[in-house]
Amino acid sequence: MQRVVAQMGVVPGNSAADLGCGSGYITIVLARAVGKDGIVSAVDVMVEPLESLRAKAEEGGYKNIREIRADLEVLGSTKIPDASQDFSVLANILFQSQKKDAIIAEAIRILKPGGRLVIVDWKKGVKGFGPPDELRTDEQALTTMATTAGVRFERTIDAGIYYIGLMFIK
Repeated sequence: MQRVVAQMGVVPGNSAADLGCGSGYITIVLARAVGKDGIVSAVDVMVEPLESLRAKAEEGGYKNIREIRADLEVLGSTKIPDASQDFSVLANILFQSQKKDAIIAEAIRILKPGGRLVIVDWKKGVKGFGPPDELRTDEQALTTMATTAGVRFERTIDAGIYYIGLMFIK
């Protein structure tokens, strides 16, 4: 995922939300990219991954990570202020939900005007690795969900052979 963050255009001082952060692999990469003057909000519904992330952040000396426990399927549950983030990242979480539209709406709600939504999820039709194909959503459907929710497609991101990488602008 370092490859993805490198393509996002993150600069020191940015604010970013890693929505569905898990144990924080992307969170740590984002924390490095935004630097000491930036902030990363790491959001997950589960306590254990957030505790794991907290330990990694402390071990690495990252003081610019804020852990938030929230259900992304509920609009506003992150309590991140409206229009406050330069980036919202949804990496490998949409395949897990039947409420993809709600998660995308929360990701867009917190974006500043001109902020970017980055979606990385499993490619449909790629076999041998990852979740079952029926849980995956194709690139066009993800693009339609995001643009219908209020962002404009900007470009694709190289996320590797197993993943779709999409960037949108608010």
